[in-house]
Amino acid sequence: MTSTPSLPARSQAVAQALADAGVEGSVVELPDSARTAVEAAAALGCQVGQIANSLVFWSDGRPLLVLTSGRHRVDTGALARRLGRPSIERATPEQVRSATGQAIGGVAPLGHPAPLETVVDESLAQYERLWAAGGTPHTVFPTTFEELVRVTGGAVHPVTS
Repeated sequence: MTSTPSLPARSQAVAQALADAGVEGSVVELPDSARTAVEAAAALGCQVGQIANSLVFWSDGRPLLVLTSGRHRVDTGALARRLGRPSIERATPEQVRSATGQAIGGVAPLGHPAPLETVVDESLAQYERLWAAGGTPHTVFPTTFEELVRVTGGAVHPVTS
C-alpha cells in the first residue's frame, strides 16, 4: 500500500505509516462524516463497537492516546488507577492537534509527528474487523485488534470501570 494522492495530506501520512508498518488495509475516504462512532458505523454498515475511537488525553504532562470501542466511554479515574497515574484529563483541541497533527473527529491511531503512549481497549478484541480514523473526519481504514496493538505498540487494558 502506498499513499494515495487523492487523499487529504493528513490521511496520506496515515496511509504511509500503515504501509511502513506492513499493514495491507487501505485508507478510504467516505462521502459522509465519520467524526463520531455512530456516524462512522452508519457510513460503514457495521456495529458501533467495531469503531476504534482514537481519543487523546493528558497525563503526567504528556499525551496519552486511548483507542476505545465506539460503544464505550473512557473512565479516566479507573484508567488512571490501572496505569498508576495521579490523573488523566481530556486533552484540549490544541493539545490534540499538537500531539497528533490531526483534528478531533479524525485522529488516527498512528501517523503522528512522534509516537504516542497508547492504551488499547481490551473489548476491541471481540470484533474480527475494526475500523479506525484515517487522519480526517471523512477517512477510515480497516484493521484487526492484533494489528492495532502491533502498529501502535499499545498496552491492552479495560478502559471502563
